[in-house]
Amino acid sequence: MSKNIDPKGNPVFDGFDDFVNKVLDDWKVPGMGIAIIKDDEVILAKGYGYRNLEEKQPADAETLFAIGSASKAFASMAVALLVDQGKLEWDKPVREYMPTFKLHDPFASERMSPRDLLCHRSGLPRHDLMWYSSPLTRKEIYDRLRYLEPNKDFRTNFQYQNLMYLTAGYLVEYVSGQTWEEFTGKEVFEKLDMSSSNFSVEESKKHENIALPYSKEKETVKQVPFRNIDAVGPAGSINSSVPDMAKWVITHINEGKYGETQLISKGNLGQMHTPTTPIPGSFFPGMEEVKELGDMSYGLGWFLQPYRGKRLIHHGGNIDGFSALISFMPDDKLGVVLLTNMNSTFSTFPVMLNAYDRLLGLDQLELNDKFLSIIAKMEEAGEKGKEKSEERRRKDTSPSHPLEEYAGKFEHPGYGPFAVEFVDGKLVGKYNALTFN
Repeated sequence: MSKNIDPKGNPVFDGFDDFVNKVLDDWKVPGMGIAIIKDDEVILAKGYGYRNLEEKQPADAETLFAIGSASKAFASMAVALLVDQGKLEWDKPVREYMPTFKLHDPFASERMSPRDLLCHRSGLPRHDLMWYSSPLTRKEIYDRLRYLEPNKDFRTNFQYQNLMYLTAGYLVEYVSGQTWEEFTGKEVFEKLDMSSSNFSVEESKKHENIALPYSKEKETVKQVPFRNIDAVGPAGSINSSVPDMAKWVITHINEGKYGETQLISKGNLGQMHTPTTPIPGSFFPGMEEVKELGDMSYGLGWFLQPYRGKRLIHHGGNIDGFSALISFMPDDKLGVVLLTNMNSTFSTFPVMLNAYDRLLGLDQLELNDKFLSIIAKMEEAGEKGKEKSEERRRKDTSPSHPLEEYAGKFEHPGYGPFAVEFVDGKLVGKYNALTFN
């Protein structure tokens, strides 16, 4: 039977292009790259919309997009490969390999393991402002972890975290003698022939077929600057194309094997796909409205969540101007890769789920409007929150000192310096490359 035929004998992709184009229009997404995998074969790889909206340059199958936090699975893979090589153990304390590792919580410092680094149970909140737009190197950020206070006890709560993935990448460097980029490039990209993929937007900018980053404010789509996040690369710096990401997905579907290459042992790949940390429903508010999606947990670099009774493994990615969603159903040997050049868009979810409906031969659920409604409610709640804050503000009052006396430089050992300047009668905050009015 043709791989483009579903289990009921129907053509998988009848009307799919029209559906995708409608989603792009509804969500104001300039462009999207899509790959769909069945067994070990790519049955669709193409681009939709535009990689450059202003010049109407179309996206195609080879267009490069940033994959954001979908990079975390590559950081997890690097650790797993070192476990395969006998150089790491999943549950041995990080300090036994990297004695310089230190957190604010002494117990977490002593007991944090490679597994803990990868499953978001460190006890630390995101602390993203500490690295976002920071001039610090990876080592300098790592050295400041000890000054960042946790807000939960170690191993008690799921709290999505980028800095522990930076630490996992630094651990790879410490143990292997290669940077995370060098190790992953050699052990993953080269072995899977992911020749279009790279670890920095600075490298992507050299390519002609690159998607430009966009953001939406109200109903207006505008181009935004590329964001260099090389310092926290293991948490989200990879750029790739749908054919390359399809090879990555096929490797996961085939229990660690791509072609004749056994990239990783079945057992250690299984560690990545095993539920490790339960995720509260509040992590994706409104998702409970999609009844076909079950409770979510986190493995090592992957979200685990059933859909319509099928085991679904996925991970999204968001970085300035780009959103991605990489997914697969290992038991059914199906996969969907979605790459976009729109900031923080959920358009990827209805496309992903529609593709699985088609591949499984199930009735196609009307989920695009539902996701639009969920996001609209979230945005409305955000606006109401701003209104309440404004209502609480005491108007027509004056500070106890002249504004200029509040100007100064302040410093936190983890976050570094924060400057408050008096400019044109107003106070302006400056932190790294960010300005707060």
